Amino acid sequence: MTKPIDHDVIIAGGGLAGAAAGLALSFAGLDTLVLDAGPAPEGTEPFDGRAYSVPPGSLNFWRAVGVWERVAAEAEPMRDILVSDGRVSEGASPLFLHFDHREMENGVFGQMIEDRHLRPAAFAALNEMASLRHGARVVSMRVEPGRAVAALDDGEEISARVIIAADGRESPLRAAAGIGRAAWAYGQSGMVSAVSHEEKHHGVAHELFLPGGPFAILPLKGRRSSLVWTERREEAGRIHALPDDFYLSELEARFGDFLGELKLEGRRWTYPLHFSLAHEYAAPRLALLGDAAHAVHPIAGQGLNLGVRDAAALAQVLAEAMRRGEDIGDIAVLRRYQQWRRFDSAALALSMDALNRLFSNDIGPLRALRDLGLGALNRAPGAKRFFMRAASGLSGETPRLMRGEPV
Repeated sequence: MTKPIDHDVIIAGGGLAGAAAGLALSFAGLDTLVLDAGPAPEGTEPFDGRAYSVPPGSLNFWRAVGVWERVAAEAEPMRDILVSDGRVSEGASPLFLHFDHREMENGVFGQMIEDRHLRPAAFAALNEMASLRHGARVVSMRVEPGRAVAALDDGEEISARVIIAADGRESPLRAAAGIGRAAWAYGQSGMVSAVSHEEKHHGVAHELFLPGGPFAILPLKGRRSSLVWTERREEAGRIHALPDDFYLSELEARFGDFLGELKLEGRRWTYPLHFSLAHEYAAPRLALLGDAAHAVHPIAGQGLNLGVRDAAALAQVLAEAMRRGEDIGDIAVLRRYQQWRRFDSAALALSMDALNRLFSNDIGPLRALRDLGLGALNRAPGAKRFFMRAASGLSGETPRLMRGEPV
């Protein structure tokens, strides 16, 4: 006798990748439940410095699922990107790479949006389109004929045709399914903060490669910028422990004075950096998404955008299977998603890993070669357009939602 099924899809994990998947699957017509282990957000979130780069493909996605209209007024266009090599207190090399907005079809490389705006907007849209529960942690799952059953930490069980693991880099569901991964620690930590400054940033993002790791200055609305700063773990620990005025001095040594006087705004964050790539993205009635499938170096700010692309591809695969009358939890269906996404995400993860290894050092001959490489690439418009197209999220086999089309 067939047992009842509560939902088409259960998503374990209520981060932004899980929220994106919930919205995409609901938009595709699937009865979706998102289980978020964290508490429900309480009112307006304070400014905390965290922000995301949203390239054109991801922007199309957030528009299609009804989120972007809620946050568009808080976004800042990213018009140009300057990439350079340098040393602390010495400034950037005279050889650099300039990505110019005038070479982009829509005139910008994307939008910068703060976490405090995007996350509540995604949850608000989820509450309208899908079922969302906060404070609900999936601790295990089991596969039965025709369905999967998620076990929550309070003992409740909920069934679905397929379960999506969006439960982070150390995903318990991935481990329980016996899916291995390639993983290593970088020996680096990421530091995130924000500053206000005297001068206008004019929508220009800066990526400065320093011996300890990349230092990104990303434009926010108004005269503010988000900083994503990588250092060797011991040095990051020392800097993060400093009082605000000494921390600001460390920032200024790397930042320079081109935006005038700086003031820290909001909280400071730090976290260890790791590489992680799952050997499989699919198992019986289980699909991996976001950091559960792949955790990449933040060198180009592509972590969330990879998760968004996962969500769009998975929604398309499951919607097409449903229209054909297939069982959406069948392993053959889920492997279509895996085939679509694993090569793309692995290629990006490994390229980010290689860039970090190439630039996060102070080896003289290597510095000279990479500076010459940046300068040569800057004078090669065809190559620059290739990289700009790839960074837009619109290269390769692009899911329909990332083209702004119905699933």
